[in-house]
Amino acid sequence: MGQQENEQNKDNEIGKQPSVDFIRTIVAEDNQTKKWNGEVITRFPPEPNGFLHIGHAKSFCLNFGIAAENEGGHCHLRFDDTNPVKEEARYVESIQEDVRWMGWDWNEHLYYASDYFDQMYDYAVQLIKKSLAYVCDLDAEEMREYRGTLTTPGKDSPHCNRSIDESLDLFSRMKQGEFKDGSRVLRARIDMSSPNMNMRDPVMYRILHAEHHRTGSKWCIYPTYDWAHGLEDSIESVTHSICTLEFENHRPLYDWYLDKLEVHHPQQIEFARLELTYTVMSKRKLLQLVEEKHVVGWDDPRIPTISGMRRRGYSPESIQEFCRRIGINKFNSTIDIALLEHCVREDLNKTSNRVMAVLRPLKVVIDNYPEEQEEWMDAVNNPEDPEAGSRKVPFSKVFYIEQDDFMEDPPKKFYRLAPGREVRLRYAYFITCTDVIKDDNGQIVELRCSYDPATRGGNSPDGRKVKSTIHWVSATHALRAEVRLYDHLFAKERPEDTADGEDFKSNLNPESLTTLSDCMIEPSLKDANTLDRFQFERLGYFCLDRETAKEKMVFNRTVTLRDTWAKIQKKGK
Repeated sequence: MGQQENEQNKDNEIGKQPSVDFIRTIVAEDNQTKKWNGEVITRFPPEPNGFLHIGHAKSFCLNFGIAAENEGGHCHLRFDDTNPVKEEARYVESIQEDVRWMGWDWNEHLYYASDYFDQMYDYAVQLIKKSLAYVCDLDAEEMREYRGTLTTPGKDSPHCNRSIDESLDLFSRMKQGEFKDGSRVLRARIDMSSPNMNMRDPVMYRILHAEHHRTGSKWCIYPTYDWAHGLEDSIESVTHSICTLEFENHRPLYDWYLDKLEVHHPQQIEFARLELTYTVMSKRKLLQLVEEKHVVGWDDPRIPTISGMRRRGYSPESIQEFCRRIGINKFNSTIDIALLEHCVREDLNKTSNRVMAVLRPLKVVIDNYPEEQEEWMDAVNNPEDPEAGSRKVPFSKVFYIEQDDFMEDPPKKFYRLAPGREVRLRYAYFITCTDVIKDDNGQIVELRCSYDPATRGGNSPDGRKVKSTIHWVSATHALRAEVRLYDHLFAKERPEDTADGEDFKSNLNPESLTTLSDCMIEPSLKDANTLDRFQFERLGYFCLDRETAKEKMVFNRTVTLRDTWAKIQKKGK
């Protein structure tokens, strides 16, 4: 590991601004030497076979970010749609929505691999004519056998010496739909004894009679990812082709294709993908969770998809800040999800208005408060943002507090409401508990209290102090709401760590969602819009869900107020 990466890793651990990463260093050097005539063209090339997750956000923040940082630079959004069996138009739409929501714009640079199918076919014909590609009739099992292993070289296909004319004829007939799926492929003729398995006469085209989401039934042969990947970058004149580390061993193959075709040759640079604790980032595993109904769709707030995080209440700024803090490295590592939660808390603390909400209500009646009276108290919207102003909160004889804010027989360090004890109601009055009412089962159902009219606004003229301030919601004005409390989807830090015979799903957290159905919310939220974010005072950050209906609002908890990452940092120091 280089000194620069060591320094950056230390910066990331303590949450400092990371030093310039190695990819930006390469781009800066290329600009200085005029390697690409001062041009910086990057791309984000997702396959439209699923929804984007936060790992993709790291990638597109890097690619769009580098383009934005360099004068005249631009980043392409290109869909790598070479596999019609797994791709859908809805994924194309969701990917565009997610990238835009995160604050990036590709302007006119929206492309599809399928735009280049004709050109890729012509390039394949060129390689056949140069005797660098041939049509092979081996089936999948035979091909595996001929390919060899990591320790033994492969064997030449019996068809590798097919004449150029015969391969051209067969390839043309493959395109015309004459052969059934899997009966023939086009392969590059490279080296079956190469220590790099990717160079052992890789498949360039396979027969697949399938409808494509853009080209329909025009094609029945489709390029493999490895054949298409480098060509797309070349056709678009990309300068810096930034990939994750798993493509490092594929780079020699991309180089070989581009060199043999004698076309524009971008520079490929690999970086480490993002891994997070308590979740999975594999699209295949996320698809499994969705299809097996362990989660409720691709925007379930418990999974790390961009749409799930948006629904949970994450802001684009918090995700961007997280991506900035973790930096770009050349080595694989797993990031503590506490850092992600820290970034969203930090952002929402500055930007979210405070409101009062009671999640587990306990009824309180003030005996000496006038029966029909109501007052409207001044409440600060956001102490972090003076421009957010204030609001009026209604107060009346009957209101709700959190069940946890009362104890009949409190231990020594419990300072909230108890029999005979005085506390402050946020923005309102001092109250004292005078009586506890229980049902036939002995459960507390109501508290009787008295209030001091002289303490309006929360201060006592005689200077007496109380040790606790609690929040409340007026009963006659309360909005009814369902509140969903989300926790980690997996109970284990590394979900893939399983016992023999089990898979990652055995580590699912049975308590990843708690739904509270009788919550009380202050009335200022009656006109809130879907995805509006708030801090419920003393409880955490919450977001209005799309399932909100006229009769009942639905809120998702984004994150609690407790900051685990800050504690980790403090302990480290």
